[in-house]
Amino acid sequence: MQLAIEPLTRDAFAPFGDVIEAAADHLSFPINAGTSQRFHDLARLDPGEGGRLIVSIFRAQPRRLPLAITMLERHPKASQAFMPLAGQPFLVVVAPKGEHIDPAQIRAFLAQGKQGINIAAGVWHHPLLALHGESDFLVIDRDNAAGNCDERPLDRTLLLHVGPDVTGEAT
Repeated sequence: MQLAIEPLTRDAFAPFGDVIEAAADHLSFPINAGTSQRFHDLARLDPGEGGRLIVSIFRAQPRRLPLAITMLERHPKASQAFMPLAGQPFLVVVAPKGEHIDPAQIRAFLAQGKQGINIAAGVWHHPLLALHGESDFLVIDRDNAAGNCDERPLDRTLLLHVGPDVTGEAT
């Protein structure tokens, strides 16, 4: 079964978390004597009960496409935010919260290089999917992830096939 890729928008991604971007339609205001613009309250970061948020950098290797999606993971206790540092697009594969993963409800999004994501606690997702070479991501998540990562194989494999409009090259 093939998985279609959608553009990453705030409304489309809302069931799974937040889109982090400096969008013109988002609340913003000048700060620092007018030399900076603050795009305010872009994500609801959740450390979970007794948790502490930390900032890390994840270095992701590019994935070979088409990619067989055979598993998803979730962090049941806290949210997890990713922001690309080099402005490169990346793919996001998610499924709704719950004990069972319904392959029909899995969605794939193309995040532009100026968009990040905050995956809500309990939302199923695929590990990072970098597209263009090694990619660094600023990550905000719960310290001491022990007991905060469940992995689940899918009942059937989904094929993530992208075209030149996504990767910039033929697949």
